[in-house]
Amino acid sequence: MKAYLLLFFLILSQLFALAQPAAIPYGHNPVAGHYQLVRGVKLYYETYGQGPPLLLIHGNGDNISAWAKNIPYFARGYRVIAVDSRAHGQSVDASDSLSFEMMADDFAGLLSSLRIDSAYVMGWSDGGINALVLAMRHPEKVKWLVATGANLWPDSTALMPGLWRQQQRGYQENKNVTFTDPKRKNDWKVFCLDVFQPNIPLAALRRVRVPAFIIAGDQDVIRPEHTVAIYRALPRAWLWIVPDSGHATLQEHAEEFNRKTDAFFQAKKVLPPAR
Repeated sequence: MKAYLLLFFLILSQLFALAQPAAIPYGHNPVAGHYQLVRGVKLYYETYGQGPPLLLIHGNGDNISAWAKNIPYFARGYRVIAVDSRAHGQSVDASDSLSFEMMADDFAGLLSSLRIDSAYVMGWSDGGINALVLAMRHPEKVKWLVATGANLWPDSTALMPGLWRQQQRGYQENKNVTFTDPKRKNDWKVFCLDVFQPNIPLAALRRVRVPAFIIAGDQDVIRPEHTVAIYRALPRAWLWIVPDSGHATLQEHAEEFNRKTDAFFQAKKVLPPAR
């Protein structure tokens, strides 16, 4: 009898597993994935949902999968366009150079190729920097923007000292290495992006005329005073320092992050006037 019961529960558990929806492989989803040639690079992106376009931009060394806890929420009311930045994920870039300006131009080109005049934009870490640079270089492409964990320059006045020292040590130890393996060469290019960039004066943020929501964790790798300085320099901005959060606010506090950023996009009538 015990053997029959064991077999019954085994079959039942298998049927239950089959009845569960399979996890969506964000970043490697053939159903939602597309390639678009933009400025010499085949950018990989995935689309979900319908509604106003929302562009999602991940951080350094990451890919679309970083948004796995956010895409399902926003796909209910937006046309989510999650993209692998050049030299990241499936957006292969064989060139030697990489900059935030190049990537911002890529995103503007992608939106144009999709016949999208403007989109809501949300970026994390390097993606937050990209969101700000996109709004500066291509203001017509950005409706409203969210930037979490972003910095304007790469020294220890913007980054927490521990991270800055780690980056400097990594650079000094490898700066004379000749990388022949394509992946290691690409990884080094991506790493050096954050060692030397961005270099954005606070005054340049005055060019961002669209509403912006600036976010960071209270235990982020970005100095809190730097995040506040970004907020204060923007003409129309909200600020949220997330309690008990590190750099990954969108993952560590996904439910609250989704609700608040969505409320920001919807809150046109309660934003502060342009400063």
